[in-house]
Amino acid sequence: MSAAKHRSEAAEPILHADMDAFFASVEQRDDPSLQGKPVVVGGAGTRGVVAAASYEAREFGIHSAMPMVRARRLCPDLVIVGGKHGHYAEVSKQVMGIFRDFTPLVEPLSLDEAFLDVAGAVRIFGEPVSIAEQIRARIRDELELPCSVGVAPTKSLAKMCSGKAKPDGVFHLTAADVDAFLRPLPVGDLYGAGPKTVERLTQYGFRRIGQIADADERTLCRVVGDKLGRHLHRLARGEDPRAVTPYEGAKSISAEQTFGTDIDDPEELRTYLLRLGEKVSRRLRASEMAGRTVTIKVRFASFQTITRSLTVDLPTDRTHDIVDAALALFDDLRLERSRVRLLGVGVSNLTEGAGARQMELGADQRWEEIDRAADKAVDRFGSGAVTYGALIDAESEQQWSETSEDRRG
Repeated sequence: MSAAKHRSEAAEPILHADMDAFFASVEQRDDPSLQGKPVVVGGAGTRGVVAAASYEAREFGIHSAMPMVRARRLCPDLVIVGGKHGHYAEVSKQVMGIFRDFTPLVEPLSLDEAFLDVAGAVRIFGEPVSIAEQIRARIRDELELPCSVGVAPTKSLAKMCSGKAKPDGVFHLTAADVDAFLRPLPVGDLYGAGPKTVERLTQYGFRRIGQIADADERTLCRVVGDKLGRHLHRLARGEDPRAVTPYEGAKSISAEQTFGTDIDDPEELRTYLLRLGEKVSRRLRASEMAGRTVTIKVRFASFQTITRSLTVDLPTDRTHDIVDAALALFDDLRLERSRVRLLGVGVSNLTEGAGARQMELGADQRWEEIDRAADKAVDRFGSGAVTYGALIDAESEQQWSETSEDRRG
């Protein structure tokens, strides 16, 4: 039977599954002494940012993207964990694997959330709400983690419903209840309306989703632009034709570091680029990916941000290649004593790593052998086990603010 026929059997075939306080929940699971305590994951320095907050921390008003200094003021007993992105990525693979046991139509949005179309799975696993409960039960039993699921007729509605399901629950919106559900909600709840859009809509008197649904489409287009106006008008009426698109792989893998104090020493900045290049290349190899375009990002004390990119002939996941490209791009900037607030290194134009290496027949394989040996040492002994000599004397305790890893472009 076709997916379309299955869809007719399930009026609400779209699920949005969202892991609750994912990074913090993983840390609490792995370290039982953290359970029940206010825990955040992120950088502990003066410019550190909260990447994830446990529900115990949220009771103090702490949330993701909040400056760590403010989080500490709100909760003096806050437990700050530096975070292990590679570990979270591995747990995420396990979560996505459970999703795919129910349907191949899984569209990850990040490490901790995904859309699922279960229209074709109802005859095997039961109704969508039952599937949502089965998914939550497996994640709880196999991974010991909480998950909230929204069940609805469309992607945008399922996303909104998962927020209503938190923490650790299921929220089911029937097709018959869509209008009554949407109309009284504030415009900020509409999935697809960002902060600036909400601000502009509010300025023109649109405060409830029902007002957007009732508005003349031409009026909305004048307020927020033609494309967005038409899109929000449909969403406010519960219309969203977008299909769940299975994940095709990350379009870029990157890492950034925000410094506790601005740095104006080019040699010190080069040292940080070495560290960032190492992190990115290890993530590429862990993801079995390689890329052709290396990009550096520099944010100055004035908050001006620039990027520079270099595209090589063949995809690579080698630390040596990525670091060399990043340093060359940095040297071309001739910054002298400019004060830098943030550095980033990224790799895009990705392809499968194994296939990329096979393309370069006859090439010197020693760098790959060094990388493999270094990866094994790091997996066993930690991130400082094998590194560049220039990094040996660097401070062992660095506060990292990672904001752009494994992005979909």
